[in-house]
Amino acid sequence: TVLSKISFMMHEAYSVCVCVCLCVHARVCAQVSCEIAMPPALQREEAQKSWVLCLDDKFPSAQRLNTKHCRVYSLRLGGEDLWLEKALATAGCEVHCFDPSIGAAHLQDSGVWLHRLSIDWREPNPAISAQRQRSSTKKLAAILNDFGHRQVDVLKVDMESAEWKILENLVLEGVLHSVGLLLLEVHLHWAGFEVGGDEPNVVRYWFSLLRELERAHFSLYHSYSVPAKPRLFLQRNLHNTSSTYILGWVNTRYAPQ
Repeated sequence: TVLSKISFMMHEAYSVCVCVCLCVHARVCAQVSCEIAMPPALQREEAQKSWVLCLDDKFPSAQRLNTKHCRVYSLRLGGEDLWLEKALATAGCEVHCFDPSIGAAHLQDSGVWLHRLSIDWREPNPAISAQRQRSSTKKLAAILNDFGHRQVDVLKVDMESAEWKILENLVLEGVLHSVGLLLLEVHLHWAGFEVGGDEPNVVRYWFSLLRELERAHFSLYHSYSVPAKPRLFLQRNLHNTSSTYILGWVNTRYAPQ
């Protein structure tokens, strides 16, 4: 019918619109000026394009990095090498990497502490015994408490579509104020783990989390569209976007202790 065709066209237009809005938000809406300068240990092509640190001394987290009194957490699920983590360790930072695919429970490699821990947004399932699990599963707030760490100067999140629920958990548990810089890879090709609803609701959910970052005094200083990833947005092929972005956020109210 004519009405169904109009409804379909409006839905298509809405999907494209929210895609453009999200990409624009990721590129310009929350940006702050940040003097980005990499120390010698970080000067390689990837650092200039993808995972970029804000080293502007007007931000307290950058002061910590520049004086080498810094703590870095990297949340990951295997994948790319640890070049940034190792470079930050070489530069003098205390670096902890949490990855369930790591071979041993705890080990150190090139100055990086590697922990076979899976960061989750849920409490561990009591029905699954610790003996049956290859790796432990904990929320980030629990990790901070276990390690006796009150703050993290750099939090890198590369969790392959689990990032939205993890970010939601950081908001709900009030962890964001303890983070100086947030390096976040977001995936847009599908809604993400345990994110339900139709396209408008998924996009509203994503936007609500970005808004929570802004309410927590985080400002975007960097975004990078990963060219090797498919050009998909919620399973739709779109030529003017990417399914994966790497975003850099700085906490403008960060107060190192």
